[in-house]
Amino acid sequence: MSSLPQEHLEYPLRKYGMDHQRYDWSMLPDRPGVAWPNDARVALWVIPALEWFPLDMKGQPFKPPGAMQTAYPDLRHYTLRDYGNRVGIFRIMKALEQHGIRASAAMNAAVAVRYPALVKACVERGWEIIANGLDMDHLHHGGLAEEDERALIQQSLEILRKASGQKVRGWLSPAKSESWNTPDLLREAGVDYVCDWVNDDMPYAMNTRAGTLHAMPHPIDIDDTTILVQNHHTEDDFRDQLIDQFDVLYREARPDNGRVMAISLHPWVIGQPYRIRALEEALEHIMRHRGVWSATGSEILDAWKGQQPA
Repeated sequence: MSSLPQEHLEYPLRKYGMDHQRYDWSMLPDRPGVAWPNDARVALWVIPALEWFPLDMKGQPFKPPGAMQTAYPDLRHYTLRDYGNRVGIFRIMKALEQHGIRASAAMNAAVAVRYPALVKACVERGWEIIANGLDMDHLHHGGLAEEDERALIQQSLEILRKASGQKVRGWLSPAKSESWNTPDLLREAGVDYVCDWVNDDMPYAMNTRAGTLHAMPHPIDIDDTTILVQNHHTEDDFRDQLIDQFDVLYREARPDNGRVMAISLHPWVIGQPYRIRALEEALEHIMRHRGVWSATGSEILDAWKGQQPA
């Protein structure tokens, strides 16, 4: 067997580090520690997604998780998603209130238009509103013209900022789908952090042509839709996986080197009567521990930014 010619092993651009300029090469164990308020070891960040799936979804360029599945009008799936905004979210609110936890609601702008009382309910509880795009059928992707995407972002933010009275500093793209321009356009529109990148346990800075944007750790592995709907695990499995996630982060963390425990929820999934117990039991386990700081995404980011080198 002959060996490859040497020229096959030569690559003039090969180097240690990243293959793009969005963020700097950085391994978590090598970074300076971050101390959360009150000597907390783990910052608990709960993110319920308040979504609207149009009944006549086009599903372009792909169908997001939760999209309509059968022939129009797919009332079976449409009304199940609608259940989350009418019923399920209030079970989540009750579960969080038992522990004094304030959430960051990732909200489609269409929800603010269709359910203004739901925006009010979130704001009255001291929840943060994160922009989750216009609706679940307006995806951000590489085939979207930059001007069209800019208008989509601006429209979404204007609706949510007016409805909530908040700055709306965070952004979660529908289905976590982005174009190459999305981070630039988000920062241009005044967004401070984005939840689409799932490659870290802590915040980190991203480079955009409009300045620094930040990525927040918003994992999909322990998302209720991933575990319960896509992977067909049981409710006890979901509870146990949340607990396992927390236990490892808590064990790794120290008061001078904290971690973020993010929990992504969908009210039409975990807000069902037979499922809410799994969330309640996981929260009970987490909040029994000393050194857990329940916070919004903006609060976590500000605490992190305040300790970064100049």
